[in-house]
Amino acid sequence: MRFLTSALLLAPVLALLAACGAVAQSGPLAGIGPNPKLPAPEQALIPTVNVATAQGWPAGTRPTAPAGFRVTAFAAGLQHPRWVMVLPNGDVLVAESNAPPKPDDGKGIKAFFTNLIMKKAGAGVPSANRITLLRDADGDGVAETRSVFLQGLNSPFGMALVGNELFIANSDAIVKVPYQAGQTEVTSAPVKLTDLPAGTINHHWTKNIIASPDGGKLYATVGSNSNAGENGMPAEEGRAAIWEVDRATGAKRLFATGLRNPNGLGWEPQSKALWTVVNERDELGNDLVPDYLTSVQDGAFYGWPWSYWGQWVDERVKPQRPEMVAQAILPEYGLSSHVAPLGLVFSDARTMPQNYASGAFIGEHGSWNRKPRSGYKVVFVPFEGGRPASEPIDFLTGFLSPDGQAYGRPVGVAMDGKGGLLVADDVGNVVWRVAPPAH
Repeated sequence: MRFLTSALLLAPVLALLAACGAVAQSGPLAGIGPNPKLPAPEQALIPTVNVATAQGWPAGTRPTAPAGFRVTAFAAGLQHPRWVMVLPNGDVLVAESNAPPKPDDGKGIKAFFTNLIMKKAGAGVPSANRITLLRDADGDGVAETRSVFLQGLNSPFGMALVGNELFIANSDAIVKVPYQAGQTEVTSAPVKLTDLPAGTINHHWTKNIIASPDGGKLYATVGSNSNAGENGMPAEEGRAAIWEVDRATGAKRLFATGLRNPNGLGWEPQSKALWTVVNERDELGNDLVPDYLTSVQDGAFYGWPWSYWGQWVDERVKPQRPEMVAQAILPEYGLSSHVAPLGLVFSDARTMPQNYASGAFIGEHGSWNRKPRSGYKVVFVPFEGGRPASEPIDFLTGFLSPDGQAYGRPVGVAMDGKGGLLVADDVGNVVWRVAPPAH
């Protein structure tokens, strides 16, 4: 009864919050490209709140792909699938995961309402803490079998296979297990390779990893412990960064810093450079700050929390650090504000049609604090000469209902080696496959 009464009392407050915030005045290409025009920051007592309520897919519906592509539910009925990885034999691993306990993340009335909003968006479900293996033996784009590959993990996210070792990024550490081609479950206990920054705040808990081309190093993403440093800089030690980890010993060093919340990682096929997508800060207005796609330079600092998009100073951060702002380098390519890019994979030129053969597929999880909403789709950024060449192209859309509710939200993306793109949808609880009919 107490819960029901509280919910009834909070309902009008949530409705008021959902109505708060000015509508974006910019056009659809605002914040996109190598040199986006940035507006002046806007700050309000109550930030814009415009979350899409998690609904799930009605029977018979699915996302929309470009002409010439077919969308199938590779696997449905999953439990909050966040990340996908394709093994050399074609089996697919899916991290079914959600946030770990974070007792000190977001205390106070503002955080209370933020947590309610995130639950409305579909982020309030328990974490399955497992990796599931999916197998499409007959190649029809639908997995006939699934098995629990590994369980008892701690909010797993990224995965990387090097030889006969599978590495998994939990929310607090990189662990490894032995792997043999074709196996459907792991019975041995994971062994910790190295700790990753975590703790009782662990605000951006998702940790992704990728192996270097020679397999000697792992690169791990660690998001910030706050929006813009409001929890104090001691809480940000080792965060908002990409770490380089020695695969054999677990020894690690900071590779790049000042990246508020990096997630997807990929090696660009032509330049061989490491790229990432980054979720930038909130509460500066509908059109600030652009989330971005960028190559990652060894030793580079990208501004967070003291500045954004190079040397635009965030006046909210105290104390100011002009000497740090002076070091901040520009990201490569803006993706627009609040689209929440998570998944990143470079196209496979051997199996994709020519107009999608060179570039990056990006899973945009979607905004919660922008009017109108942004993201909620998979986009393709064409590349030429190892760099973005033109505006993002909508590749997989239809994740929002006509009245603006969320049928699904894309997260991780992966090429399946057979001509298809796999997309983890954590609200629809589906892994989608998008491919030309012949694949």
